[in-house]
Amino acid sequence: MRRLMLWLLTGAYLCLALIVSLFLWRMGATPAVGVSAFIGSLGLAFAFHGVLGQTFLAAALRGDIDTVREAHAILLDQIEKVDARVSDLVESVAADAQRRTEELSTEVHQLEDLIASMNDRLEHQLNHQVAAASARSHNLGRERAPHASHMLQVVQDALAENRVDLYLQPIVSLPQRRTVFYESFSRLRDETGRVMMPAEYLAVAEPEGLMTAIDNLLLFRCVQIVRRLAKQDRKVGIFCNISLASLGDESFFPQFLEFMQANKDLAGAVIFELGQAAFDRRGPVEARHMARLASLGFSFSLDKVSDLDLDFQDLARADVRYLKVGAQMMLDQLEEQDGKLVIASLPDLNAADFAALTRRYGIEVIVEKVEAEKQIVDILDLDIGYGQGHLFGEPRAIRDAVLAEAEPPQDFMRGALRRRAVAW
Repeated sequence: MRRLMLWLLTGAYLCLALIVSLFLWRMGATPAVGVSAFIGSLGLAFAFHGVLGQTFLAAALRGDIDTVREAHAILLDQIEKVDARVSDLVESVAADAQRRTEELSTEVHQLEDLIASMNDRLEHQLNHQVAAASARSHNLGRERAPHASHMLQVVQDALAENRVDLYLQPIVSLPQRRTVFYESFSRLRDETGRVMMPAEYLAVAEPEGLMTAIDNLLLFRCVQIVRRLAKQDRKVGIFCNISLASLGDESFFPQFLEFMQANKDLAGAVIFELGQAAFDRRGPVEARHMARLASLGFSFSLDKVSDLDLDFQDLARADVRYLKVGAQMMLDQLEEQDGKLVIASLPDLNAADFAALTRRYGIEVIVEKVEAEKQIVDILDLDIGYGQGHLFGEPRAIRDAVLAEAEPPQDFMRGALRRRAVAW
C-alpha cells in the first residue's frame, strides 16, 4: 500500500512540474527555461515530500516511544506486585515447612516407640514359634527316621542281591539320527520287583556312601556292554555316570583306577559323565582323580547344564569333551537382538556360532531331553551335532540274557559292601 502511494505521489509531482514548465513556455519563456522550471519544480516537490515524511515519521516514533514507556511502567508495576506475592509465598512456605517439620518429628518419635513395642512382641512370638518348630522338627525327624532306615536297608539288599538293572538310551547324530552313543542308567529293584527311580534311593545312598558301589557296578556292566557291541562290529560309545563321591573316595578310587587301567583299550568308547554343579564343586582330590583317568585316555561329559556362560578353557583342561544341554533350556535362551539370533547368557555371540565355539575347544554339544519334532527344527539351525531324548528312543532295560553276561564276579558287590561296612 505504501509503495502504491509513493508511485501515485511521484506521478502527481511529475504532472505538477509539467504544468509549471508549460505555463512558463506559453508565457513566452524559452525551452531551456521550461526544462529548468520542470526540474526545479520536481525537485521542490520531492524536497517538500521528504520534509513532510520526516515530520510524520518523527511524530510516529515519538508516539511509539511513549507507548513503550507506558508499557514499561506497567511492567515495572506488575513485577513489583509479583515480587511482593513471591515474598509472601516464600514466607508462607517457610512457616508451613517449619510447622510440618515439628509435626513430623513428633510422629517419628511416636513411630519409634510403636516399632520398639512391636519388636518386643514379635521377638517374643518368634522365640515361641522357633521353639514350637524345633519340637515339630524333632518329632518329624523321629517319624521319618524309620522310613529312611527302611529305604537304606532296601538299597543295601538290592546291591547285595544284585537287583540293579542297566538301562540304555540312544544318542543320535543330527540330522541323520543314527545311533552313535548310549547313555547308561542304573535302576534298583526292591524285594517285590518294583523299579525304584534315582530320586527315591539317592537321598539315602549318597549320605551312606553307597554311590561308589552303584557306580562300580554300573561301570563294570558298561565295559562289558561295550565289549559285546565291539564283537558285533558296532562302534558306539557309552556315557557312564560317575558321582563326585566316587571321584573323591580315596579307598574306592584305586580299585576303580586299576579296573580302568585293565580296560584302557576302551578309552574312546567309555565317557564318564557328571553334572555341571558337581563339576563346579570338585576339589583338588576329585580333580586329581579325573586327571588320572584322562591320562589313561578317558574323557568326560558335563550334563544338567543350567548356565551356558562356561569357562571352556577350564573344561578343555579337565578333558571334558561333551556338553549336554536341555533342548527346551537351549531354545528358551534364544532371543533376537539387532536383527540377529543370540543366546541370552552370551549376547555377544550369534546362536549359530555356539557349537562352533565349543568345537574350537574340542567339545561337542549334545541336546538332551528332545521330545518333539518342532524342537528339532530350531536345533538344526544351531549346527548342533548330537541329540538325545524320548523322540529318538526311551531308556530301555538290557535283556536278562545280555545282562547276565555283564554280571560282575559273585563276590564283587559283597566285597564292595563289606568295604563300605568297614568304613562305617
